Amino acid sequence: MQIRFIVLSTAIAVLVCAVPAISHHSNSAYLVDQVMTLTGVVKEWKWSNPHTWLYMTVDDGKGGTVEWAVEGRAPSVLGRAGWDKFVLKPGEKVTVHMSPAKDGSHVGIIARVTKEDGTILGNGGNQ
Repeated sequence: MQIRFIVLSTAIAVLVCAVPAISHHSNSAYLVDQVMTLTGVVKEWKWSNPHTWLYMTVDDGKGGTVEWAVEGRAPSVLGRAGWDKFVLKPGEKVTVHMSPAKDGSHVGIIARVTKEDGTILGNGGNQ
């Protein structure tokens, strides 16, 4: 009886931990069937787990700027695609192809980044 309890408890613990992990890696917050292009200046490049983040300043077309936060894939995935923690530098001009957030906020998920020198950084998946 005690062994059944331990097995059952372990199984429940594994399932409880797995559900947040599965939901975390969803792209459901983004309009993944749409790709928009932003050109702007890198404010910050965060090379961190579980996802990288590109913070950039974009001209709003009205004489001001808008800050965007664009989520990238995990460093381990992007590293295999040629990215690293130094690939984007503050002040650098970039063009980002991304899927925007469903809620209309200034957030998106990276499809690819083109640097001013023409270097294309893919997201490590199907491009």
